[in-house]
Amino acid sequence: MLINCDMGESYGPWEKGADEAVMPLIDQANIACGGHAGDPDTMARTLRLAAGHGVQAGAHPGYPDRRNFGRLKLDWPLESLVLEVQAQIGALQAVAGALGIGLRHVKPHGALYLAMMRDDQLLTRLAEGVAAVDPSLAFVLQATPERERHAAMLEHTGLTLAFEAFADRAYAADGRLQARGIDGAVLSDADAVAGHVANLLDGFVQTPEGPLAVEAETLCVHGDNPSATAVLRRIRELVPPKQ
Repeated sequence: MLINCDMGESYGPWEKGADEAVMPLIDQANIACGGHAGDPDTMARTLRLAAGHGVQAGAHPGYPDRRNFGRLKLDWPLESLVLEVQAQIGALQAVAGALGIGLRHVKPHGALYLAMMRDDQLLTRLAEGVAAVDPSLAFVLQATPERERHAAMLEHTGLTLAFEAFADRAYAADGRLQARGIDGAVLSDADAVAGHVANLLDGFVQTPEGPLAVEAETLCVHGDNPSATAVLRRIRELVPPKQ
C-alpha cells in the first residue's frame, strides 16, 4: 500500500498545509495545478521537495474555484471542463519539465473527484482527457464496490488505474465518502485514523450499515487536515515505506 497526499495548496502569501513536514512521510504527492490552489512558485517548490524525498509527483487538478477551494460542484460544460483539467495538468508538466522532474499520476481534486465518482460520463471523459495529454500517467480514482465495473469502463483509455482509499474520511454505506458537512466525516484523531487504516489494510471499511469490502493500492491523507503530520506518523507505523 502506498500513501498519497494532496500538496502544494498554498497560493502567494497564503500558506496551506505542512508540506515540508508531510513530504518525508508519503510516497505520492498530488500537487495542485493552479485551479483550486497553487501557483507556479508553489508548484516548483513542491516538486523540488518531492524529488528531494524520492516521492512520486502527480497532478491534482480541480474546479478553478479558489474561493471555495474546489470543494463546490460547478455547473461547467463537460468538454470545457476536460480542457480545463488538461490545461492544469499541462501547467504542472511545464514546471516539472523545466526542473527535470517527471509526473507519474493524475488525481482530480475535491468536488470534481466526487462528481466523477457519481457520473460515468464525466469519469470517462476525464480519463480520456488525461490519456490524450500523456497515456503514461496513472489515473487515481476511488476504490468502491464498483471497482471492477470502473476498470472495465476505462480499459479503452489504456491508462493504469490507481484505486485509492481514504485514511482520514468516514465512508457512507454505498462506499463513497460521507459529505464533509456531516459530523465525524473528517477524521483528525490519530488513534481513530489508525483503526480505520487497520481495517483498510484488512480489506474493508466500517460504514453506518456495517463493514464494506474495499480493495485499494494507495491510501490518501488530505494535506489540509490540521492533524495530517500526526496522522501520517501513525499510519507509517502500519504501512512501512516501500524499499
